[in-house]
Amino acid sequence: MKKISIVIPVYNEERVLEISYNRIKANLENLNQYDYEIIFINDGSIDKSLSVLEKIAIEENKVKVVSFSRNFGQEAALTAGLKYVTGDAIVIIDADLQDPPELIPEMLSLWEQGNEVIYGKRKRRKGESAFKILSAKMFYKTLNALSDVEIPKDTGDFRLVDRKVIDVINLMPEHNKFVRGLFSWVGFKQYAYEYKREERVAGKSKYPLRKMWKLATDGIVSFSTKPLKIVGGLGIITIVLSVCILIYSLISYSLKLNNLTPGWTSIMVAITLFSGVQLLSIWIMSGYISRIYDETRRRPEYIIDKTINIE
Repeated sequence: MKKISIVIPVYNEERVLEISYNRIKANLENLNQYDYEIIFINDGSIDKSLSVLEKIAIEENKVKVVSFSRNFGQEAALTAGLKYVTGDAIVIIDADLQDPPELIPEMLSLWEQGNEVIYGKRKRRKGESAFKILSAKMFYKTLNALSDVEIPKDTGDFRLVDRKVIDVINLMPEHNKFVRGLFSWVGFKQYAYEYKREERVAGKSKYPLRKMWKLATDGIVSFSTKPLKIVGGLGIITIVLSVCILIYSLISYSLKLNNLTPGWTSIMVAITLFSGVQLLSIWIMSGYISRIYDETRRRPEYIIDKTINIE
């Protein structure tokens, strides 16, 4: 009997956890030809999420819980969950039920047809603000413009993945993983499964602007070195501009066309231009340097406080 592993990151979702678990369980129990396990990763929730998960896990041994010592972020939670899966097919889904668990049987059918990564592609996003939808579109356009790997737009973490793909992901030693990008990078046979994303059943989004910005920068730095090349291009452009300013200043001086204080225009333009380019260059390079620094410290991506039903 083939086995399905469901990986669910959790952060302050006490109001929806039981509803989420019951809906997922109901759909899995209808699949008589599959065994299953459900792995919740408590990402340092400060509400009663862990208590709810403990209650569920005590009553059902197919439910496993990994609880972090603090909040390490969704990418770390997904990384931890993928380490503990034992299934042949792995489904990543959020606890808020915006990605309907009723779609899992259809995704399994696509997996049985030979597809190894079935990723959810949103054709409608109910309950999300115009700003969030616009920022998401801008993010994917920017990321794909800079990245060497095409990352499908209008996608999230909701997907079904074959076990051999997970084994490859787990072998990657990098510290700051951009998980959805890695699934595109590894290749294999991929399928875009279109669906309508629903509103949250309860609670509020755990991705404010600050976290969205971090996710965007992690994705760009993880999958692109083009910003560094852009810095080099800016350097060349500024050199050309400075030469043009010099030529303009010489012509203005010789023809006495400039009534301003001699040297004022060229000095001010050069200072402001070069200062801006230097600060921009330092900011871009600092993103890569901080990533190198983070990797060399060799600190764990997360710290586990406790586990339940995990051997």
